[in-house]
Amino acid sequence: MENKFKQIASLIGDPTRATIMWTLLDGKAFTATELAIVADTSPQNMSMHLAKLVQADLLCVESQGRHKYYKFARKEIAYAIEAMANLIPQSTNKNEVHTESNSAIKYCRTCYDHLAGKVGVAITDSLLQQKIIIDNDNIFEVSSKGHKWFSEIGIDIDELKQQRRSFLRPCLDWSERRHHIAGSLAAALLDKMLLDDWIRRTKNSRAIVISSKGQKAFYDHFKLNIK
Repeated sequence: MENKFKQIASLIGDPTRATIMWTLLDGKAFTATELAIVADTSPQNMSMHLAKLVQADLLCVESQGRHKYYKFARKEIAYAIEAMANLIPQSTNKNEVHTESNSAIKYCRTCYDHLAGKVGVAITDSLLQQKIIIDNDNIFEVSSKGHKWFSEIGIDIDELKQQRRSFLRPCLDWSERRHHIAGSLAAALLDKMLLDDWIRRTKNSRAIVISSKGQKAFYDHFKLNIK
């Protein structure tokens, strides 16, 4: 077990491979060429790094026509990478540059397949305060009120529980240092928000933009005044 852990730590610790893993948190599959551009390396070098990650079962590859697309082999790998970001110490440097991009990422972003950032944490707080979900010693559960609430917005709890993955769990947010929800329920909620145009993805970023329709929906469903 220790040797396997060392192997994985060594793989992820390489700067190029770390960039690959961080980029894939976007939740989309990427080609080797796209990843090479992001990592600022040659296609040949990128192919070598991707081969190592696939061999270690950290990534999987799917062929579509002439292209090959890379993504995480399992959702748990994405959660582990996001959790590692919590090891980054909070900056106390007053001269730190807060770019518009960084601010947007911290405010509202995707964490692989669910919503994170300040907005993701606020939604979780709202669900807890409304007793739609209940926190039992850091184990999240959907209440009977919650079953009805999710059904009313078109999310089938029973169907989600049949999936072979975590249904609902707390996920420590690296920018807020508090929990947002993760699991199949959180993924379904993100899909619902995107489908109904409450939120929109931004190009080449995990940052999420909240639409005017979404602002109203967030107030109606979560009692949140979101800009």
